Amino acid sequence: MNVSTRFTVALHVLTLLALSAGKALTSEYIAGSVNTNPVVVRRLLGTLRKLGIVSSQPGNGGGWELAVAPGKLSLRDIRQALNEGSPFSMHSQTPNPKCPVGKNIQRILSPIYDEAEQAMEARLARTTILSLLRSVQETQRK
Repeated sequence: MNVSTRFTVALHVLTLLALSAGKALTSEYIAGSVNTNPVVVRRLLGTLRKLGIVSSQPGNGGGWELAVAPGKLSLRDIRQALNEGSPFSMHSQTPNPKCPVGKNIQRILSPIYDEAEQAMEARLARTTILSLLRSVQETQRK
């Protein structure tokens, strides 16, 4: 059971780019902030570029920048753009239908998961990269 961190890393990267508005950042610099390999960052940035969320300039002095205003990028938009799927998943194998729990658990959990996911999506829709940036800036002042 491995949980993907791609969404969280994307939010980190986009918030860093928003903080550095007007200044292109290299993937090496970004990777240093995330504390990961620059190849991981470049792959993610490549995906975000295809989606029109970031842009890049090659060459000396080049790098990555936001292509969309941070106030227009909701966390839900980014999550959907990355095609993250549901945070909840059922068993990888069908539970035992002869067991009273195994027979019923997926049917019971399904509406609970659906409701929780809708609440999560609504919360993510109300949060933008700009609001993350402002929170980062507020904590720096303290």
